[in-house]
Formats: sequence, C-alpha cells, structure tokens
Amino acid sequence: MTGRQRRLDELRETIPQITPREAHASAQDGGVVVDVREHDEVRQGMPDGAVHLVRGFLELRVEEAIPDKSKPVHLICATGVRSLFAAESLRALGYHHVSSVAGGFDRWKQEQLPVSTPHLLGDDARERFARHVSIPEVGEEGQLRLLDSKVLLVGAGGLGSPAALYLAAAGVGTLGIVDDDVVDRSNLQRQILHGDSRVGTAKVQSAARTLHDLNPLVQVEQHGVRLDRNNVEWMFDGYDVVVDGTDNFATRYLVNDACVKLGLPNVHGSIFRFEGQVSVFWPSYEKRRGPCYRCVFPEPPPAALAPSCAEAGVLGVLPGVIGTLEAVEAIKILLGIGDPLVGRMLHYDALQQRFTELRLEPDPDCAYCADGVEFPGYVDYDGFCSR
Repeated sequence: MTGRQRRLDELRETIPQITPREAHASAQDGGVVVDVREHDEVRQGMPDGAVHLVRGFLELRVEEAIPDKSKPVHLICATGVRSLFAAESLRALGYHHVSSVAGGFDRWKQEQLPVSTPHLLGDDARERFARHVSIPEVGEEGQLRLLDSKVLLVGAGGLGSPAALYLAAAGVGTLGIVDDDVVDRSNLQRQILHGDSRVGTAKVQSAARTLHDLNPLVQVEQHGVRLDRNNVEWMFDGYDVVVDGTDNFATRYLVNDACVKLGLPNVHGSIFRFEGQVSVFWPSYEKRRGPCYRCVFPEPPPAALAPSCAEAGVLGVLPGVIGTLEAVEAIKILLGIGDPLVGRMLHYDALQQRFTELRLEPDPDCAYCADGVEFPGYVDYDGFCSR
C-alpha cells in the first residue's frame, strides 16, 4: 500500500462523508457546500448555490467567505479525494461541522442534483486582474462586477485622462467618454491619454486608442459631442457612475442636475493652479444623505472670477492626483466597498503637500435635491471657463 493510499484511508476514517443528496439538503437548511475544484473544472458547472474556493487558496480565503465556523460545511471536488484533504484543513482552522461529499461532483451530476454554470473570469482576465482577485474585498466576484459596470467620463482632458486610464486598467467593462474637442499641443502637459502624434485628432478617438492598447477588454463608447440640456439624459442612460472631468461651470452644473434627477453618483473633481478637490455628490446615497453640487455652490461665480485654465494655468501633474482619486471613488462605488466621499470634500494643496477634509451638508432648501421638490429643469450657463 502506498503512502498516499494509507493517508486517504486515515482521512476516510476521521472525516465524515455524506452523499451529494445529503449535502444538497443541508445547503437548503443553512449549510454550505464549498467546491474546491480548479477554475477550469467549474466552468462547465458546479453545485447550485455552492461557494467556489480553489483548493490552493482555501485556507487563505475561507474565513472571509464563511466567517461562522459553527455552520455545517461540505467540501466537494471532482471525485471525493481532494475534498478529504480540504476538510482536514478546515477542521484545523476551527470549523466544527465539516464533511466531504462522497463521489464528488461526478456523483452530484449522476444523481441529477441542481447544477449552475458560474460566471467566471476568462484566462486573459484572470491573468490581467490577478492582483485584484487576491484582495478579499474585490476577489473574483468584485472583478466580475467591475467588468459588468459602465462608467461615463465627462471630459477626456486633464482629469479624465488619469481617471480613464486607471478605470480601464482596473477592468471596468464599459467606459463612455464625452468630449467634442480635439487634441492640442498645449494639452499634452497634463492630458496623458494623448500624444504629440495625435494633435488635431478628436479626443474621444485618441482616448479610445490609448485605452484599448492598455486593456483590449474594455469597451469604449465615444461621444464626440458637447453635452447639453437636450442630450444629457439619454447620454447618461445606462451608466452606473458619472465622473465629472470638466473645468467649465456650464457643464459642471448640467452634470450635477442630471445626476440628481437620475439618481446617479457624481464623482466630482476640479483643479486650479496648485490646488484640487474631490467629492462625490450623491443625494440619493442609501447609507447617508449627502449634498449635491448646488448645495455647496448654488450658482456659478461671475465670469471675471472664473478664469479659464489657459488664463490661470495649472500644474501639469495636479490633475493626475485628482483624476486618480476620482477613479478610486468610482471603483469603491462600483464595488460597494469603503466609505465614498459623500458629504465630504478632499482638498489637496500641492505646494504644501497637504490634504484637508471638509464636511459638506445638504441644503434643506436646495431647489434640486431637497426632499419633495420637483425637478426645476436645466439652466444654460455661458461665459465660463472653457475646456
């Protein structure tokens, strides 16, 4: 008898074994079936309702997946061998009611028990997003959620560039980009989506080329038009998050008003010379009531007090900081993790290398987001900072 066979015999004597039908009945009554097969094995199906934890990472991830160690846990593999070793490991971690499913998934199918086909990452995506999948707060489920998500970036300039690059790299499945401008050489000091060879090219086309080169899996929806009151609602339709990368007040208020009406999170960023700020304006956020942009800035300032970026200037690296923070907020919202900047504004001073957090309260009399108010319509503002 080989050492392997002796070890299996020992495990069969110490680890309870149950039939697939018994495991299925337990799962209906609060137990958990854990499939420890490899990713390529479960692509064609796994026990319906089972938790998938690859054997090689079982000990590292099971406590996040099943924090209650008093629950009955039933390990299943292909034929009932690997599940014995897995059950022994869970016992060592303190799980009290652990068993192995005899005959494994092969017998589960023979007994015609419910099977589901899991939504899994492909080989390319699994390799590309391996560092995300290894984070418990993201994992494969979170990465799949990102791949199914849609984010609209308003502007493909200084703020939109880093936000778009990191959202594409993170695996957001669909990125919409709204911008009617073309690449100018003066943009290249800060707008890293574009290059010198693309001067004169539409920004949405240039952005799509860069993003597809970074991540061929991303779908880029190009909206080479100027956002206005007539197209804003259908433009926003279907997206999960809007990232505001504009630097003109007319579009900023339009984005806010449409997001309020449609209940969308508005990830806001703005920059001026050496300073920037980031917030999430989302009055309908379910965890707490936050302000909209108009609660904080009810009306745009006079044109004389709102110089354009060309007039005021901006440190080229500054939008990289702010746009990246916008991408972080968008990803947190899509994954439903962390604490988004709802009711908070993060101010950044590059010269002092200092972040300051400001608390923002909703205006109870806001004409756009106060409880019970009817949407008053869109307002056209002209004569402010050009893109």
